Amino acid sequence: MQGHPRRLIEGLWCATLTPLDADGRIDHLRLVDHVRRLLAQGVVGVAPFGTTGEGPSLSTAQRRRGVEALLAAGIAPARVLPGTGCASLAETIELTRHAVTSGCIGALVLPPFFWKQPSDDGVFAWYARLIDGVADARLRVVLYHLPQVSAVPLSPDLVARLAAAFPDVVVGVKDSGGDWAHTRALLARVPQLTVVIGHEPDLPKLVRAGGAGTICGVANVYPDLVAALLLPDVAPEREARIAAFIEILFAQPFLPALKSILADRTADDAWRSVCPPLVALASSQRERLRSALRAARFA
Repeated sequence: MQGHPRRLIEGLWCATLTPLDADGRIDHLRLVDHVRRLLAQGVVGVAPFGTTGEGPSLSTAQRRRGVEALLAAGIAPARVLPGTGCASLAETIELTRHAVTSGCIGALVLPPFFWKQPSDDGVFAWYARLIDGVADARLRVVLYHLPQVSAVPLSPDLVARLAAAFPDVVVGVKDSGGDWAHTRALLARVPQLTVVIGHEPDLPKLVRAGGAGTICGVANVYPDLVAALLLPDVAPEREARIAAFIEILFAQPFLPALKSILADRTADDAWRSVCPPLVALASSQRERLRSALRAARFA
């Protein structure tokens, strides 16, 4: 996967979970420790405060301070791709500018997600105003396609239009739609962009098709499981293994379940805390999750 002239990131990146204290504030010490542990386990970089990081539930000040805490702890800015998308354009500009001035490798930008079914023209104008508002030649944007959550899809036509209009700024797209036809269309329409995915089971196909890698949530708990899917020749049992894990994970509310697994793997129940309106798994849910993982032989 080396040598692509336009790739901002490649390989295994983690859509990082956010630890919270008893008052719902970001626990910076746990966050730093978690990121250091991920990097030590072979994760290339982290994307804090996206969907898995509960970014839309946190204030812009919290998200800025979280990025600053990582950098102050010595995490290299080239390994940090903050999620900066908000419903508000002004707040997205603020967070994206902060990522740039902090030296981060780029910004992962979800489209505006409050108004449903906007036109491609409207979403194009929103991203254009974001880029003009940041007004910094260092800005690098990775577009974030997550229609099942945002309800604002980024069509291949729209991505190609943005890439053509802002060729030095729009350098990538994270496709988390879980629709391989959409990913394949992106690879064909915008081969100059860094194309990464969030749906882990599609990683072997992405690698074979020339994609760049992944920014994914499973890497928080099983980075080795995901890394195996990036190898040129993936054994069928590896593909079956990730599919089994995804099935178990999504049998419960996704984020509370992922945090529960991390709490168990680190023997630290503080990881179970989530931002409202999410709710931590009840004891019965947690035990069902543990039982399913044990039955499938996940440590």
